[in-house]
Amino acid sequence: MKTFTLPGTELAVPNVILGLMRIQDKSDEEVRTLVRTARDAGITFLDHAAVYGASAHGCERRFAEALQLTPTEREQVVIQSKAGIVTDGPYFDFSYEHIVESVHESLTALGTDYLDILLLHRPDALVEPEEVARAFDALASAGKVRAFGVSNHTPGQIDLLRRFVEQPLVVNQLQLSITHAPMIAQGVAANMQGSGQSVVRDGGIVDYCRLHDITIQAWSPFQAGFFDGPFLGSDRYPELNAVVDRLSAKYAVPAEAIAVAWITRHPARMQVVLGTTTPSRVAAAAQGSDLPLTRAEWYELFRAAGYLLP
Repeated sequence: MKTFTLPGTELAVPNVILGLMRIQDKSDEEVRTLVRTARDAGITFLDHAAVYGASAHGCERRFAEALQLTPTEREQVVIQSKAGIVTDGPYFDFSYEHIVESVHESLTALGTDYLDILLLHRPDALVEPEEVARAFDALASAGKVRAFGVSNHTPGQIDLLRRFVEQPLVVNQLQLSITHAPMIAQGVAANMQGSGQSVVRDGGIVDYCRLHDITIQAWSPFQAGFFDGPFLGSDRYPELNAVVDRLSAKYAVPAEAIAVAWITRHPARMQVVLGTTTPSRVAAAAQGSDLPLTRAEWYELFRAAGYLLP
């Protein structure tokens, strides 16, 4: 498992993350097996959110009940959670009160004294960055959150926060897979009139994050689009799967590893967030952590996914 020091922190982290948004209905043993499989593969980074589960903080609570981490075990993992979505609205809330309350509830649910990283979960159109700054200051000074970041934010939204927030924003969690890669595909087709792929929709978020030492965490690495099913093995993507299968055979790894490797091969040094609750798929995907795809192979997968390569 490839690891690196997360810029803006002292955290040594793997480039593959275990996402725990679907564990609320799992038994203690199922949760323990899932986490143990990830740990055995070198995945020590665990991703939560206040809204994950059938009820608020449901998956965080299920995790704590199943794992019952000792203080020593807690120190061996990086726990990240997110705040800002109000599910009974539904709406978004980046107010001081909501952020602080959500973190306190996450800490109680998780049975821990601190979060390693807190992310703002999807942009709040009514954000008052002074409120965010006040919340981050309070949480940092109390030792309840060690680092901060965002999820699904544009460069402009991040710049607005950075003008007021004292702490570095170290993460931006964004949807990315071979078939859902507009943030990468746009740059390849730049300056091509008439091509929809050339339209800038996110303000150049990949380059922005690289310039500002913000680590991109790629969620839904196997999803074809926005929660519309996986592309691996799908008859919607025969050309892509033919390439995936050939590379799987060449490198003697499962297809999941090729999908992960396409992301980890990018020089932005991204992390891949796995959302599966199937231990075998976690183990399979982890093999893509340091798989050395060539440039030609990376671009072949890109083109086979349907993107224009001038």
